[in-house]
Amino acid sequence: MPHSFFCFLVISLIFLATHGIAAPNTLEVVKKRGVLHCGVSQGLAGFSAPDSKNSWSGIDVDLCRAVAVAVLGDGTKVKYRPLSAKERFTALQTGEIDLLSRNTSWTLVRDASLGLDFPAVLYYDGQGFMVSKKAGVKAVTELAGATICTQTGTTTELNIADFFRAKNMKYKLVVFEKNDEVVAAYEAGRCDVLSADQSGLYASRTKLKQPADHMVLSEVISKEPLGPAVRHGDNQWADIVRWTLFALLEAEELGLTSQNIDGELKTSKNPGVRRFLGAEGEVGKDLGLRPDWALSIVKQVGSYGEVFERNLGEATPLKIARGMNALWNKGGLHYPMPVR
Repeated sequence: MPHSFFCFLVISLIFLATHGIAAPNTLEVVKKRGVLHCGVSQGLAGFSAPDSKNSWSGIDVDLCRAVAVAVLGDGTKVKYRPLSAKERFTALQTGEIDLLSRNTSWTLVRDASLGLDFPAVLYYDGQGFMVSKKAGVKAVTELAGATICTQTGTTTELNIADFFRAKNMKYKLVVFEKNDEVVAAYEAGRCDVLSADQSGLYASRTKLKQPADHMVLSEVISKEPLGPAVRHGDNQWADIVRWTLFALLEAEELGLTSQNIDGELKTSKNPGVRRFLGAEGEVGKDLGLRPDWALSIVKQVGSYGEVFERNLGEATPLKIARGMNALWNKGGLHYPMPVR
């Protein structure tokens, strides 16, 4: 394909996306292809990272798997596309991927000006700072004059600028395109501080030679609601991604897990459980999905609680507490909409 024509095609697709003109029906495209193309990070422990056999895992990966289950009936039918923060939105806008599930913050500018929609929040986070324990820093306000490493193309740079300007503190920023480059620069002493979403800091700390020598400060300087993104204008696809995420949360609220769901299908008299599992009603039909779409998601991927503990919880190297990511009836922010 001539370079000039390719550029014209990319610009045209971006124009269509950003001006609210409906893109091709993603559900039909994915069904015809038989594989979901999902954009993920280039390697962030607990969220999306490959192992030595290039098998991907993480909470963002599990959402990709859950969508593949809902649409194709099989959570293995996913092709993962590692993307930098800089290139992630273009990949979605141009149709290179069907879904972006890559620790991405939902902001007004991204929602309103990039031709994207954010169906729901997968993980509530906030930006923080990691420092060497030897530095003796106990609070963010002690970072005046610090050199800070971070990743370009993220909200992190803007948050740092806002925070330090508000506090009338000077700083120096060193940015890199890839997260591994940020971590390497920090460990090599090119900067005093590493800044990112707190979850990302815990993940990055596991890559250091001596993780115990470094600490994540408790303070956060921003709101970072992380979640999947889809192309604007494809409402059915946005609904499917939204309710797939809600299905993970609703399963936990109903006490359903990958281990007990078959038994609940056979014995439960709870109308909410039976409706969720497709034994009553036609909620799957309204989404263009099979009656057992939610049942299959929980059976193959688990509930949100299982997904969180498997990837981020106390039994993992990250050891992240549920905190804000607990269900609404357990002191958290996650509130799935009613499946009815």
